[in-house]
Amino acid sequence: MREITYEELKSLPKDSYQLIDIRDEGLTLYGMIPGALNIYVENLENSSDIEAIPRDKKLVFYCEVGRMSLEIDDTAEYLEGRDCYSLSEGYVGYIRAGISSDTDKEEKREKAEKSIQKKFHKQLFSQFAKACKNYKLIEEGDHIAVCISGGKDSMLMAKLFQEIQRHRQMNFELTFLVMDPGYNKENRALIESNAEALGIPITIFESTIFDTVDTIEKSPCYLCARMRRGYLYSKAKELGCNKIALGHHYDDVIETILMGMLHGAQVQTMMPKLHSTNFEGMELIRPLYLVRESDICAWRDYNELHFLQCACHFTDTCTTCHEDGTTSSKRLETKKLIAELKKTNPYVESNIFRSVENVNLDTVIEYKKDGVRHNFLDEY
Repeated sequence: MREITYEELKSLPKDSYQLIDIRDEGLTLYGMIPGALNIYVENLENSSDIEAIPRDKKLVFYCEVGRMSLEIDDTAEYLEGRDCYSLSEGYVGYIRAGISSDTDKEEKREKAEKSIQKKFHKQLFSQFAKACKNYKLIEEGDHIAVCISGGKDSMLMAKLFQEIQRHRQMNFELTFLVMDPGYNKENRALIESNAEALGIPITIFESTIFDTVDTIEKSPCYLCARMRRGYLYSKAKELGCNKIALGHHYDDVIETILMGMLHGAQVQTMMPKLHSTNFEGMELIRPLYLVRESDICAWRDYNELHFLQCACHFTDTCTTCHEDGTTSSKRLETKKLIAELKKTNPYVESNIFRSVENVNLDTVIEYKKDGVRHNFLDEY
């Protein structure tokens, strides 16, 4: 498969080619190149959509970073006689091209901040501040490591922390911490470009986590997530921080509750804050706890921002990594289930969220406290 750069593509007449996004739904939900047709790589050979494209048009395939599309066999029967190309650096390259061509980064930063203060104040800042107050996430004298993965959630969280610090209602310090566990150069460059465009002064440190989990066949995402957490705690403590902040939002919380029941046979939630068991004096906080993902996406799209969903080097095949090790298919399945239930019950999301606030121990057969099991027969 021959490669074509995004700059070369832009020089061609738009009606002379058809972009084909071969990523799965977990990634395309985070954005596609305008005008692209989405055909998952495993469905290419049997897709009638390709046959419907005029044969005089070039076919330009792209994935996340340009690896999977480059491996498509353009001599296959279903592509016979077609003029086929792989978009160099894929969707990430397209995003980076847009950022680098944006000469007025100051204007982009100001627009993003103003939208938090005005247009999305109620949906984003108010919910962020409410979570911080209700769960006592920020306290006098804190030094918080705001952990940035490169996705929409952590980038917005960083901007919300900057905004709440400007209010000066409490004295606390911020360090915007980015760990590079072995990103490919395209993903690291995108994180750096976005941080610069948004005015986030990031501190980057490196680790070899990706190399370590590369040979793990069973649950590499789970091991990777646990290791990343440990490295973040360690570096944050070294820098004098007493808390790390992660970008999990309201939808992450309700999906985790439901997945725990359906796949883990347990009732538990993602807590708004936790004491570290391995790093004394350290806490983990989740200040986006009450912020809806749809509002984060609306802020992102309004400001024409593009972020990574997952920046690991499994990106083309593993579309997202969560702390519980779940991949996109299981989480996406749960997200769709909640959306389907919402059609007949508009309160289903808040009911799931509140269910772990209204646990009645008198009606629970067995529960665990500090690792010890308690059965209802103990006090029956």
